Amino acid sequence: MSFHRGGSGHNTHHSQYPQPWTLAPTNPTVSPPSASPFSPSYHARPARNVSEIIPRLYISDLAFAENPALLTSYRITHILSTLSDTIFRPPPTLLPVQPIRMQVRIEDLPFAELAGHLPSTTAFIRDALNSSPNAHVLVHCAEGVSRSVSVVAAYLMAAYGWTPTEAVHFIKSKRRVANPNFGFIQQLHEYSRDSLGRMIPNPTPPFSTPH
Repeated sequence: MSFHRGGSGHNTHHSQYPQPWTLAPTNPTVSPPSASPFSPSYHARPARNVSEIIPRLYISDLAFAENPALLTSYRITHILSTLSDTIFRPPPTLLPVQPIRMQVRIEDLPFAELAGHLPSTTAFIRDALNSSPNAHVLVHCAEGVSRSVSVVAAYLMAAYGWTPTEAVHFIKSKRRVANPNFGFIQQLHEYSRDSLGRMIPNPTPPFSTPH
């Protein structure tokens, strides 16, 4: 099933993947994009700690992000780290082509400040993916469960006009362990309202994202 580009009138464009940066309302019943069958994550024995969310955009744990062999295998060109710890950066002797990096130092706590970082993390992912058709972007935290998932959800919200629930639900369809904490879910709603100009009722705990 194809996506529809936001616009007016009846000349709606159809394409294989949703068109980025549309502010048009989305239909949650429409199937999200599938990752390319030629991507490394479709190999017979993919790395268990990395997931391709949309083509060329990955979520992983820290172990993957510090492994030069895996970074080379997946042709990672950009790394967005979302944790407060110091990250091992493989030297040129182990990783000849050094990825472009950004780090957001944040704890995986419900009241940690996330929303203020989301405009810059979304811009980093957008600019990285748009920089080259060969760009491969990795977003990671310690386990690839909460912080990195929240950051990628914000990007999907900005790029495809999705709600926080739609974005997290889609990520969970690609990475089953994805489970942002309740504070980050609320901050995704804040980001939707304050940065994207979309009014969505805030969830009230207890709640959970769809499985």
